[in-house]
Amino acid sequence: MKRALGARMALYPMPVTLVGANVEGKPNYMTVAHVGIMDLGSISLGVNKVHYTNRGIEENGTFSVNLPPEDLVKETDYCGLVSGSKRDKAGLFKTFYGVLGTAPMIEQCPVNIECRLASTIDMKTHDIFIGEIVEVHCDEDCLDGQAIDITRVKPLLFAMGDPAQFTASSSYYRLGERLAPAWEAGKPLLK
Repeated sequence: MKRALGARMALYPMPVTLVGANVEGKPNYMTVAHVGIMDLGSISLGVNKVHYTNRGIEENGTFSVNLPPEDLVKETDYCGLVSGSKRDKAGLFKTFYGVLGTAPMIEQCPVNIECRLASTIDMKTHDIFIGEIVEVHCDEDCLDGQAIDITRVKPLLFAMGDPAQFTASSSYYRLGERLAPAWEAGKPLLK
């Protein structure tokens, strides 16, 4: 038997990211789990309008999406607890820049995605930033040929629990084992 839970987000777990932007000329990072694939060359971020980092994304027209590994869980959570307007969160990391020059990226994150802001969708409480992927940087030890080996990246995953107990029931998770090859597992049903 199913129970209706109301209109709420239920697409968890999501990869946790650290989104980087220069704000007033300085690198800043914020924790964002509401990140989506628009197509193979575009990425979306759902970010509450109150965030300090939004200003930097809008000012520069650039941002980065960094995939923190499991061992950065404390730093990642911290970046979601404090505002860059009050604390220098960039001091936790070694920052580098790529081809865009204004999208700060985190050296300790195995995967970094450099984006140019393509458009912004103005929602009631959130800005939806859609970025064109300009470059992807990846630690060599996380590559299998040209493919990113997600098991070597060891990304953090986030799942929201009961919305009434937002912080008490939401958690970080780690990646599980490979289940089946994509575009192969269903082939027996083609017959």
